[in-house]
Amino acid sequence: MKETLARNIARYRKERGYTQEELGRMLGLSYQAVSKWENALTMPDLALLPDLSKALEVSIEKLLGYISQDGRISIYEDAYKTPDYYWGTEPNTACYQVLRIRPPTRRLKLLDIGCGEGKDAVFFARNGYEVTAFDVSDAGIEKTKKLADKIGVHVNVFKADLLDFRLDTHFDILFSSGVLHYIKPDYRDEIFMNYKQFTNPEGVHAFNVFLEKPFIAPPPEREENAYKWYSGELLSHYHDWLILESSETVFDCNSSGIPHKHAMAKMISQKVP
Repeated sequence: MKETLARNIARYRKERGYTQEELGRMLGLSYQAVSKWENALTMPDLALLPDLSKALEVSIEKLLGYISQDGRISIYEDAYKTPDYYWGTEPNTACYQVLRIRPPTRRLKLLDIGCGEGKDAVFFARNGYEVTAFDVSDAGIEKTKKLADKIGVHVNVFKADLLDFRLDTHFDILFSSGVLHYIKPDYRDEIFMNYKQFTNPEGVHAFNVFLEKPFIAPPPEREENAYKWYSGELLSHYHDWLILESSETVFDCNSSGIPHKHAMAKMISQKVP
């Protein structure tokens, strides 16, 4: 918890545009005290948490790394509550590429980042991977558990916010589809550094991102927490890895009931021993 709190104090302080000195002054403390919090050397007294929460304009639960259950976090929360699977149950085609590149001939740990309703996570578990998955949607997590139970496999699934979650254990494979556009540009270097650091040698990352293209209209879904990616940006985080695949596609989509197009970059890379 200490590291999570330290990271969140620094994150929300910077988002509000405060220096350590300014935040300390608001709380009647020195900037050294704030610095120690942000470097996880000390923790704020419990009595200070309400004032810290007020100064940073964030709930105590969020500050401590817990996601509030109130309100709709994801635009898909309501869609995931229906009996049908919004995205279907067929795995993403990239799942088959991961299966070919890193077949589970031995115990391999895989993390599905932003698993949605769990179709890909369950596919990997069904094929012999040790699967961990997380999503921000309560309904998505429940659908993942139900699908895993129906197939008869185990997926260690939990709730987490993509922006807050950091790895502290190693994996062999990191997989994410249709999720990374929720990462704010200012946090991408830190998050991908964390992902790479906690990937075992010869481990694989299989990711895709939606791209900003001038000839494609914005999607009809109103996603306040979505951020733009540009051609080559995902690759720039993997200049020191072996790139196994890099491609861009434009495809038709009808997920919202309104026909539209998306541009997407796909990358599969491997950590060089």
